[in-house]
Order: sequence, then structure tokens, then C-alpha cells
Amino acid sequence: MNVEAMAKKLLARAKKKGAQQAEVFIETGREASVRVRDGEIQDLTQATSKGVGIRAFVKNRLGFAWTSDFTPSVLESFVDRAVALAEASAPNPLNGLPDRALLKGHPDVGALYDPEVANLRPEWKIEAALAMEKAGKAVDRRIKTFESVGAGESVSEVYLASSEGFAGGYSGTYVYAYAVPVAAEGEQLQTSYWTDTKRFFKDLDDPEGIGQEAARRALRMLGASKVKSQKVPVVFDPMMAASFVGIIAGAANGDSVFKKSSFLAGKLGATIAPKHVTIVDDGLLPRGVATSPFDGEGVPTRKTPLVQQGVLEAYLYDAFTARKAKAKSTGNAARGYRTLPHIGTNNLYLEAGERSPESIIKDIPSGLYVTAMLGHGANLVTGEFSRGANGMWIENGQLTRPVQEVTVAGHLLDMLQKLDAVGNDLTFRGSTAAPTIRFSELTVSGA
Repeated sequence: MNVEAMAKKLLARAKKKGAQQAEVFIETGREASVRVRDGEIQDLTQATSKGVGIRAFVKNRLGFAWTSDFTPSVLESFVDRAVALAEASAPNPLNGLPDRALLKGHPDVGALYDPEVANLRPEWKIEAALAMEKAGKAVDRRIKTFESVGAGESVSEVYLASSEGFAGGYSGTYVYAYAVPVAAEGEQLQTSYWTDTKRFFKDLDDPEGIGQEAARRALRMLGASKVKSQKVPVVFDPMMAASFVGIIAGAANGDSVFKKSSFLAGKLGATIAPKHVTIVDDGLLPRGVATSPFDGEGVPTRKTPLVQQGVLEAYLYDAFTARKAKAKSTGNAARGYRTLPHIGTNNLYLEAGERSPESIIKDIPSGLYVTAMLGHGANLVTGEFSRGANGMWIENGQLTRPVQEVTVAGHLLDMLQKLDAVGNDLTFRGSTAAPTIRFSELTVSGA
């Protein structure tokens, strides 16, 4: 289909029906995935999708509608519905599309589309999933089964056009694999997981390696028990460190900050962490899973340091929230064709440090190495953090025995200040990443 011609027609109709401003967001794509269990295909899914959303503005009033039916008569009525909804809604002087000046200067982000992913053999997913399962079971006889193991790929195209003169689109690909094994010994069962997601097929980890690493992570938890409640150094492995970075970015959401419902409100320019802590939201990262030339409103994406050498440098904004806060959009409007723009992250990461994970652990006489966390447990309003955790106990700089059913607690601002070591093992397995990190002291509650 010619999405450019479709977008022009929809915009023209919206203007004709009385919209002062209008914006069309079109998504098309296809995806395929497979899950296997005990050497047999559990399910094989292939799907295509398409849809268009439109925002219409009439005298500072917003109307929004979406449809997945591209029949000409349906498209006309859906535009009319968006304009009618705008006319019936309450006015807000902050409503409107991004200013024309913000819609210029789009960066060259490099290739986001891999023909190899787009043309993968259907058999690849099955072969990859079976290889992960086989390799994982071969690690140890105590890997009895897999709770889930699978692989897949997707191809998508986004096109956005607005009455403010912006029109553009891009295509992207994703390929992924994951394994969730179950280790059994006596009456105890332990599970873990390992995964990888990339835009380019050649960047994806070998399926066998994913299965083996998932198995090792499950096996080392066998025999896990609680520990006594105490205050000790706590190390987060890269997966858990990435989760922590995501929490901090959530608190840097410009809308939450404006509403004073974030513990980071009022702290712009303040030192909230040591100098070795730099957290970045980067929409320009080469080959990044969340890289794109523009955000969900057509604003160019960029690299935004949230925390720069310990100093809180920025909050994240879309156009509407930026107007409220008298700030500028940071190119962080996230959306699909079914949703209005909202603040999201692009490629989010904590910059790597210089220390190896082994040296970070070696310094600890007694502490906890966290490899999994349960629940949400982070209050972004108050900054209180309390989550169930599993991992390995550290004694004299060595990982000694598995630990489960404990709680790690602290205040997020205090945790940032106590983040005293950052590893050199930053690796992206999705759109949020971090290296190994250490907190000098947190409360570990157990037996």
C-alpha cells in the first residue's frame, strides 16, 4: 500500500472537516514465533498487522481515533469521528502538535532493517528453539524440562505525517530467542532465564549459548535458602542492574515530575550519585533495538544524559508535557497506532565502568549477589524500594551458596548515593541495559 498517499488523504479530510491541526500515524508489520517443549513444537504463530491512528485538534480540543480497516469508506468515517470527538471534548490551551521548529533536523541513525531477518527461513525458529532446549538439558541431568523456550522475528514499518509539515517513515526488524529452564534436585525446583533481542540476525547470540547460560543460572540456585536479616553490600547482576536503571528513568518522567509525584522532582542539577554514574537515554544508538530517526510525534530522537557523572541533568518529555513544564520535548514520545503519545524511553543504559565483575565481588567480605527480583516494589513518589530477591551469597569475595526468599530494601536516592562500583560488562539484550553494579550497603531481610 502507498502509506504516503493514504496519510495525505486523511490529513486533507481532517482539515476539510474543520480540524486546525491533524496527525496521522500508520503502522504495518508481520511477526512469527515458535515455542517448543520436550522436543516438540508447542505452538507456531504467524501474524500480520496494520492500523492507523489520527489526532485531530479543533480550537485546542483533542479528538483521537484509530482503525485497522483500510477500506476507503471506513477511513473517511474514522477521520470524521476523530474531528467530532475533538469538537465535543474540553479545550486545553496546551493541546496541539509539536511546533514546526521541533520537527526539523532528523538524524541519520543508520540501518534499522535487516533483510536477513525479513527473509529468515520459517524453519530457523524451530531449529533455534530446539537447539536451546537440547543444549540446556545437556549441561546437567538436573535440567528436567523447560517452562518456556522459543524464538521469533518481526518486521515493521512506521509512517507519520502531520499538518505541521512533517512526513516520514522507517522500517525495522527484530529477532529474539529466550529460554526458561527448570532445574530439579530432590523436592526442590528452581527456574531462571536467559534471552537476547537484536535488530540484526548476525548480532543475535547463538541459540545453544542462550540455552546453556539459562541452564547454568537455574542450576546454581539449587539448594537455595534464606539468610539472616542484615545490612551488607549488595551487587546486582547486569539484568537486575538494567531493571534498576529503568526505575530511575521512570522517576525522570517529565509528567510525574511536573505533578510532583516523583522523588526526583526539584532535583534537576543536583548531585544524586557518585561521579562514575552516568545514565543515558539514546535514540541514536547504532543498531539499537529502540533506535529511530523520530519519536511518536515526529520530533527527532537524540541522546539525552539523564544523570551525567552523578548529576541529574534532564527529565524526559513529549510535546504536551514539555508545554506544561515550560520545557522542550526530548524526543521521547512513545506510541502505537492505537494509543496517544506518552513519555517512554529509547535505548536506556548505565554507562560501563572500568572494573570487572569479579573485582567488584572480590572486595566484599560478606554480601548478596542478586540475580532475580520479584514484584515491582519501587514507589516512585516516595523513593522507597523493597523487592523480593534471589541470588548468591558472597563470602570473602567469592560466590558461595544460593539465596532465596529475601527482601532487598532501601531508598532510591540513598541507593544512588551508595552505588559505589560499576562494572565493565555492559551488553545490550534489549532496549535497556546496564553493567554489574554494587551498592555499598542495603538492608537484606530474610530469616
